[in-house]
Amino acid sequence: MDLVPALQEPLKKVLGPATAKVMAEHLGLHTVGDLLHHYPRRYEERGQLTHLADLPMDEHVTVVAQVADARLHTFASSKAPRGKSQRLEVTITDGSGRLQLVFFGNGVHKPHKELLPGTRAMFAGKVSVFNRRLQLAHPAYELLRGDTEGEETVESWAGALIPLYPATAKLESWKLAKAIQTVLPSAQEAVDPLPDSLREGRGLVSLPEALLKIHRPHTKADIEDARARLKWDEAFVLQVALARRRHAETQLPAVPRKPGPDGLLTAFDDRLPFTLTDGQQRVSREIFDDLATDHPMHRLLQGEVGSGKTLVALRAMLAVVDSGGQAVMLAPTEVLAQQHHRSVVEMMGELAEGGMLGGAEHATKVVLLTGSMGAAARRHALLDLATGEAGIVIGTHALIEDKVQFHDLGLVVVDEQHRFGVEQRDALRGKGKQPPHLLVMTATPIPRTVAMTVFGDLETSVLDQLPAGRSPIASHVVPAADKPHFLARAWERVREEVSNGHQAYVVCPRIGDEDDDPKKGAKKKAAQGEPPEGDAEKRPPLAVLDVAEQLAKGPLQGLKVEVLHGRMQPDDKDAVMRRFAAGETDVLVATTVIEVGVNVPNATAMVIMDADRFGVSQLHQLRGRVGRGSAPGLCLLVSEMPEASAARQRLNAVASTRDGFELSRIDLEQRREGDVLGQAQSGARTSLRVLAVIEDEEIIAEARQEAAAVVAADPELTGLPGLRTALEALLDDEREQYLEKG
Repeated sequence: MDLVPALQEPLKKVLGPATAKVMAEHLGLHTVGDLLHHYPRRYEERGQLTHLADLPMDEHVTVVAQVADARLHTFASSKAPRGKSQRLEVTITDGSGRLQLVFFGNGVHKPHKELLPGTRAMFAGKVSVFNRRLQLAHPAYELLRGDTEGEETVESWAGALIPLYPATAKLESWKLAKAIQTVLPSAQEAVDPLPDSLREGRGLVSLPEALLKIHRPHTKADIEDARARLKWDEAFVLQVALARRRHAETQLPAVPRKPGPDGLLTAFDDRLPFTLTDGQQRVSREIFDDLATDHPMHRLLQGEVGSGKTLVALRAMLAVVDSGGQAVMLAPTEVLAQQHHRSVVEMMGELAEGGMLGGAEHATKVVLLTGSMGAAARRHALLDLATGEAGIVIGTHALIEDKVQFHDLGLVVVDEQHRFGVEQRDALRGKGKQPPHLLVMTATPIPRTVAMTVFGDLETSVLDQLPAGRSPIASHVVPAADKPHFLARAWERVREEVSNGHQAYVVCPRIGDEDDDPKKGAKKKAAQGEPPEGDAEKRPPLAVLDVAEQLAKGPLQGLKVEVLHGRMQPDDKDAVMRRFAAGETDVLVATTVIEVGVNVPNATAMVIMDADRFGVSQLHQLRGRVGRGSAPGLCLLVSEMPEASAARQRLNAVASTRDGFELSRIDLEQRREGDVLGQAQSGARTSLRVLAVIEDEEIIAEARQEAAAVVAADPELTGLPGLRTALEALLDDEREQYLEKG
């Protein structure tokens, strides 16, 4: 069924080309339906004022406030040396704080006449600092008059609540409100995606009513009704998309893979020098049960840093090799692919020497395939894949290329899922004669609701137990600006660890070569909407090459210091990692290339420079590189951020808990979920607008159940045209094909 024509109407027909262009370019709104789903960020009460006390820096804000005073200054300037330039300073107040507005030049006349003390208005602009005080320079404003005059203004702000919309410099909140006012009658034609039984059973208002109430609420109860309804839309439509995908998976054929009774897996388990944790055994059982079925496994394996995910994945791969198939592990970087290859070969010993002298009876071949391999080695590897000689293949996305052919691909293991787009995952699965089983691993613990929302097409296994023998890691924040002697002490601690026979990492945000220009980084940061915080943000982030040189000549003089970063030649990277693993290097100064999978049990200390420039999950990942042996680990988070800043609170949270699931919740509460979903929902045009993944846990869980029931009863949704329409809007063509491909 086609979308309702009224909601499909292009905005340029309704609002004119100029306004429509700004909406499309700055807010991604193209149709009447898009605009109706652009909900207010919050509401101001006509009789109340906003909180000026907690305005965010460098963001476009809309405030409702009262003019306290206005002063016109005349001064000399280069344009008017005789003191004819004019500046209007207006102070506005809301009871909680005061804010300075400033207007210059010819722009002073209109506000000087209109912004008289006592006047109430809405002001919109970008918050900046001048002379240590917050100000809005040349804000746009809209007067809020009493009921008698300006009927039109009052009429356009229905009720006592003023909706404030996510806006841009080119389009203030009240202009958006007026545009929405124009298209609001079309809301009556919105087709409801929720089945009647679900809506009535849960006492939810209809979609047209919800749209009307969210844009023109008369009471706070109206807003609650509308939000409750619109949250269900978002949760339910997303879960239906995922439930359809899960349903499609169960319709696909796959070769069941069961390990033989005395094959490779048994031989491997017999040579392990330790017993598996209860968690590892439980998760392995879940995986083996899935592998034994005749439709493809689709499982997410998530676990704490160091919980032994690689071991669990390797046992699954060995089970598939036992049954005559091949298994492939896809890693996001060459360093990590090489590291996995090394550790798999070490764990398997002679079992990895298939076809070689000295190989064990059940042995197979473990092959590495990366983009930077020499032609001869690559040819050899490709041949081993095609003939089935290699049971286990480990590589980067070089494995996805057309030339790569497998003899009988039975299992795909994807490491660090968040770095692979769904299309890549799919291309690799297309290499099997029948769809192979899929195991996705992530070391960034994901709260249950996020897993249900983002990876809802995957069954989830969680490893939350650390193997015996892992040591505790102490984490501390080092406030380098407030207490420089703390930083000096940090380097002393590194020397102490080295003198006790251990090694240390120092992590920096950037490399420091000419390709790595901090100005570009600053632009990128601004583009991502990250506000700069204080002076520490003004200097470029610390760089590996600079820091390594300073340490070698200064506080770590006499120690063997080496560098590792992503732009080094693969052979050089590998050589540096080998020397560090062998204990020949005392201190490794690196970028985040060491973030995942690097395993050097003798490394006990890590110093993270400019730690505030890393995300919470990333810091947790990095920290997991130490304390991997019997000696306790130490992680020092160095930052110049002031104590009260949000960045420092983030670091304090990381220092205070080792629980990755708890940290990922904190991370999510501080960031917008859109980041999380935007990344993983590759191709989904609509990020969540009213649904908050952490807060709305119950709605997501219930929507998942409802969606599963609806899809089981009617996989094609033939009886629910409104739901089909909503799905088509959620999934653009690429994503739709992807879901259909399964």
